[in-house]
Amino acid sequence: MCESNVYILDANGERSLIMESVDKIVPGEKDVYLENIFGERKTVKGHIKEMALVDHSIILAK
Repeated sequence: MCESNVYILDANGERSLIMESVDKIVPGEKDVYLENIFGERKTVKGHIKEMALVDHSIILAK
């Protein structure tokens, strides 16, 4: 399986889960579009900070 969980970093550097089983990510200028295998969609303000695909995690920052 190639899905990843997406987290966002808060001001303290703690990460919070935004969405599980994400298989589509489209970065924009000021936001990131996410879509998971269940058809759920979400747009989050921020940018991609780190992608650890072996660990199936993607970290976003505001």
